[in-house]
Amino acid sequence: MSNAQSPVDSTKRVHSVRKATILSTILPGAGQVYNRKYWKVPLVYAALGATAYYINYNNKNYKQYNDALIRRYDSDNTNELFTEISNDNLRILSDGYRRNRDLSFAAATIVYVLNIIDAHVDAHLYTFNVSDDLTLKVEPAFVPSFANRPPHSELKFTLKF
Repeated sequence: MSNAQSPVDSTKRVHSVRKATILSTILPGAGQVYNRKYWKVPLVYAALGATAYYINYNNKNYKQYNDALIRRYDSDNTNELFTEISNDNLRILSDGYRRNRDLSFAAATIVYVLNIIDAHVDAHLYTFNVSDDLTLKVEPAFVPSFANRPPHSELKFTLKF
C-alpha cells in the first residue's frame, strides 16, 4: 500500500452548512463562530438581550395593572396602588402591556430565526471568492456569422467578469 496523498488536501477544512445551521439553532451565535464571523455574535446577543428586557418589562407592568384590575373587580381595596386610575384606564394599560409583551416574544422569535438564517447563508457563502479584482469590462466584439447567406459580421457587446 502506498503512502500517496489523497486528491483532497487534508489541511483544507471542509465547511458544513448543516453544522453551521444546527450550531446556531442549538446556541444562538455558535453558527456565526463556526463561520468565523465573530463580529456578528455581539449583535445576536444584543438583539436577544433587548427583546428579553422588553419581555420582562412589559410582563411586569402587565401583571401589575392586571392584578390591580382584578382586585377592583373583586372589590378588594387592600393594598390598592392605582387609586387615581379608573377601571377603563387600568384595562387599557393592562391590555397595552400584554400586547407589547406578546410583540416582544414575536421579536425574540424573529431574532432567533434570523440568527439561524444568517448562519446558514454565511455557511453557503463561506468559500465564495471575494478577491480584490472584481472588475466588469464591457467590450465590443465582432463575431462572423455564416448562418445567413451571404456571410456577414455582427456587432455584439459582451460582459467579462
